[in-house]
Amino acid sequence: MSRHVENLVLPADLTVFDEVIDVRSPGEYEEDRIFGAINLPVLNDAERVKVGTIYKQVSAFDARKIGAALVSRNIALHLETHLAEKPKDYRVLVYCWRGGQRSGSLATVLNDIGWEVSLISGGYKAYRSVVVETIETKAPALKLVVLNGYTGAGKTLLLGELHRIGEQVIDLEGMANHKGSVFGGDPDDPQPAQKQFESFIYEKLEQIDLSRPVYIEAESAKIGRLNLPNPLWQKLKNSPVIEVDSPVEARARYLAGDYEEWIGNLGRVHETIDRLAGFHSNETLARWKTMTEAGEWHPFVTELLTEHYDTRYTVDGSGNYHIPSARVPLPSHDKAAITKAAKEITKIGPTILL
Repeated sequence: MSRHVENLVLPADLTVFDEVIDVRSPGEYEEDRIFGAINLPVLNDAERVKVGTIYKQVSAFDARKIGAALVSRNIALHLETHLAEKPKDYRVLVYCWRGGQRSGSLATVLNDIGWEVSLISGGYKAYRSVVVETIETKAPALKLVVLNGYTGAGKTLLLGELHRIGEQVIDLEGMANHKGSVFGGDPDDPQPAQKQFESFIYEKLEQIDLSRPVYIEAESAKIGRLNLPNPLWQKLKNSPVIEVDSPVEARARYLAGDYEEWIGNLGRVHETIDRLAGFHSNETLARWKTMTEAGEWHPFVTELLTEHYDTRYTVDGSGNYHIPSARVPLPSHDKAAITKAAKEITKIGPTILL
């Protein structure tokens, strides 16, 4: 007889489990999953479609029969591979889309073996509801301090330093895997799906002490192709601002190094320059392409800043954000300057939240 499998709505502490297993198909897993979960699908994408089609076009009985055979084979494969060396005291949390047959199938087998198995009641769907609800309730309660500044000012570097010295930070560009500009994406390392992006935000919010300041970079409502959840976007726009004031020479030098992966891929650079056709003349775009072909990266970045980004981005309160409550100079982007500016920000941040 099968042992009892405990049902949980959503564990507050996933560290009590040795592993969290997502049994959904690889496509479902790729779109979003619980933080840290591994994928051991009981039906792959093609098999899931096959069973679903039989269910709709033939009968539920035939779909269950064929599905059971596929699920059994896949579970056997997982037992012979990933699960083969798990010890007797292995503790695992299993979930699927709604906490139904897919997760129940694997959980029953693991439970009968003798391992301690738990299920998420409601599955991923319940988890997704928690993600949305947490963002809706916690984002408005954040004590955000927004770092604003022109492109290349070093805001991301400052967030990294603030995190290093123990301050609370939300790095939206890091979560979105995008640097927030037309040159900010990486085709070799694409952005996560929208739901996964929101799960990253949820995980961060769960770690935050709402009584302390949280430092965040000013962003647009979209980072690449991803949308900021509206509760967080509204909070961003209505939070106090510190301007990071860095001269164009320092910004160009920093960006030329930060976007080093672009150098040597002229095709990609030129394709991105072409995307600016609606903003600049053909002569300007041609000149920029000539500069990149000649390896004149610093002059190219300088012109891109002064003639494109700086003319379209404001930090004086005329855009989405408030007038800065304070300005912190960042004359260069070396470690000493970043450390000094970060310490200054930690002195100003709490005062402008009062």
